[in-house]
Amino acid sequence: MNLLVTGGCGFIGSNYIHYIFNTFSDITVINIDKLTYAGNLLNLQSIEKEHSGKRYFFEHADIADANAVADIFEKYEIDAVVNFAAESHVDRSINDPSPFITTNVMGTQVLLTAARKANIERFVHVSTDEVYGDLSLDDPAFTEETPLHPSSPYSASKASADMLAYAFYRTYGYNVSITRCSNNYGPYQFPEKLIPLMFSLASTDKPLPVYGTGMNIRDWIHVSDHCRGVHLTLMKGKAGKAYNFGGNAERTNLEVIRTILNDLGKSEDLISYVKDRPGHDRRYAMDYTLAQKELGYEPEYSFERGIKETLDWYRENSNWLQDVQSGAYLDFMKKWYGSK
Repeated sequence: MNLLVTGGCGFIGSNYIHYIFNTFSDITVINIDKLTYAGNLLNLQSIEKEHSGKRYFFEHADIADANAVADIFEKYEIDAVVNFAAESHVDRSINDPSPFITTNVMGTQVLLTAARKANIERFVHVSTDEVYGDLSLDDPAFTEETPLHPSSPYSASKASADMLAYAFYRTYGYNVSITRCSNNYGPYQFPEKLIPLMFSLASTDKPLPVYGTGMNIRDWIHVSDHCRGVHLTLMKGKAGKAYNFGGNAERTNLEVIRTILNDLGKSEDLISYVKDRPGHDRRYAMDYTLAQKELGYEPEYSFERGIKETLDWYRENSNWLQDVQSGAYLDFMKKWYGSK
């Protein structure tokens, strides 16, 4: 199979590509990435070194660039598409929604149009639980039948992309499925997100900014479980359907932060409560019964195991974290492309 992965240099996309190469020997990956601030070639350095030009090909392109995308579809004999490419940070979307609309909505439309025109057999669009809005403490978990009710410009852009995917199924009969997952964590996560950010700050005894009371609840899924779920959807998912993926790990933000502080042996005095985020969702929780029944999905990671392995990874890869934060990896990319 020739598999086109978009956003493959980002956190989840790069973990998915690692999953593919660690699990299968008969899949070739074509990776499209715009290399925004969160896209990092270093995430795939080992795969680039071993498989480049054989089973791995990288294309530096913007999914919202219709001509570039069309050229890539013409260049490779692609069998399927998995679309991870997205602007994904809620705070950044509140500050400026424009790039979220461009990449998440227009980019998805460009990909769907190009894939359908090229007669690509299968398309998986990767989305988020945030399209559902939020839950009260007593509400049942989100199911695939929960109405879309996004709260932020980010989640609104992802909900829009989901509806485009549905529209391509309904209008054209296109073989597209959608995945929606809870909060991911694991290796290679850019340190603007909660776990790597708090680990990084606490490691250097800097204050940990916590929105509101810290009692907002998220269901956490290890990125490896999410990647398996995405691939199960690619291979077994039904056209026109969405599949939820969760990790059975509802935790308040404060519980997660305290876990990190305990792991590092740091004092809770580092916690600094700040003004709450506008429109901050109260709680997310995912019912993944459909994925269990139709795809055979079960999460393998408990939160306790996953958070320990994740924090150990950041400790063992402190150079990666420093490079991302210092901008040294941008120098690497400039050098890399300067030699092409």
